[in-house]
Amino acid sequence: MDARVMDKEQGVAQVQAAPYYVAQGAECELFAHCHRQQLPLLIKGPTGCGKTRLVEHMAASLGRPLITVSCHDDLSA
Repeated sequence: MDARVMDKEQGVAQVQAAPYYVAQGAECELFAHCHRQQLPLLIKGPTGCGKTRLVEHMAASLGRPLITVSCHDDLSA
């Protein structure tokens, strides 16, 4: 699946491939459904299980920007 990404320097939309992700079930469809219905979605799992990869893939697939924040015990508001 391809995603359009805006090149800020040139002001031109470019097509880039969505980050590689292999669905293990219906998580992509569930994510897309929640996005369409503007519902919150909690993604929970151990380190390295693919949470970030799923979100990167879906953001690119849905044409949405993505900002990631690494959370840890010492993180405060």
